Amino acid sequence: MGNGHSAVRQLRYLPAVGAAYGVEVLDFAALRSMDTQRRRTQPQRPDFHVFALIGSGTGGHEADFHHYRLREGSAVWIRPGMVHRWSDIDACDGPLILFRPGFLSGFTASEAGTPVCWPLDQQRLSLALLAADHLGREHGTAVHTPRLASPALLSHLLAALILRALPDTPPSTGVASPGCRATDVFRAYRATVEERFTEWHHVADYARALGYDVRTLTRATRAATGTGAKTFLDQRILLEGKRLLAHTDLPVTGCARRLGFRDVGNFTTFFRRQAGLPPAAWRAAYGTPGTRGV
Repeated sequence: MGNGHSAVRQLRYLPAVGAAYGVEVLDFAALRSMDTQRRRTQPQRPDFHVFALIGSGTGGHEADFHHYRLREGSAVWIRPGMVHRWSDIDACDGPLILFRPGFLSGFTASEAGTPVCWPLDQQRLSLALLAADHLGREHGTAVHTPRLASPALLSHLLAALILRALPDTPPSTGVASPGCRATDVFRAYRATVEERFTEWHHVADYARALGYDVRTLTRATRAATGTGAKTFLDQRILLEGKRLLAHTDLPVTGCARRLGFRDVGNFTTFFRRQAGLPPAAWRAAYGTPGTRGV
């Protein structure tokens, strides 16, 4: 053990033949029919977005160590890089939309402030399902009649669907609207954190690279997510640490190195402070088979 083997299946965006528009529209029945080996119930990490609506039925879903009960009216948004699994969708019905990062523009703040799973009331669910049906019909037309294909139209229809389904009250306060300066600052900060969080553990590093001061990054991040820039960065490092501990066989020292900590003691102190448990205890409690006890 300890060679970095992952128990998580990496999923790449591979659209069906004739559907290379950056978005693909399926449903839960299609997912079940394509996945006869039930690999959907095992941890997986897509490099694309998955947006789903539960039109009927009940089930279960897990994403980054949180379990969600699915029922009629549930909306699910899985972002690229999340480790998730469909623990129980045998009785679920509804649309399932896959789309590439960047297919939608201007959603950075909304995405950051939206949970993985939230409920829709009956009226909003009906309207969201109508929007998904419209998107599905246009997508089907694009696949079967390429001369009528319009990626821009598909993008706008997807945006309309997500706008219809977004929660009324985001968990953060003062969320910046798309296009304003704070949103642009946060978008740049978030993208750089994704690129550099295993190297840079201080907000000042990002401020220097982006040409802003720390206070500007803090205000923009709080407007978008409800937390400051330092907390946002620490939570990103912590999440990756949890993923490595739970889903790979790397020893704790290897996890520390992978995340840019100079020694395991610093990593253990950071992890315990953020998660309330030392790394080995976290792995023992949450690790997938084959990683516990490492």
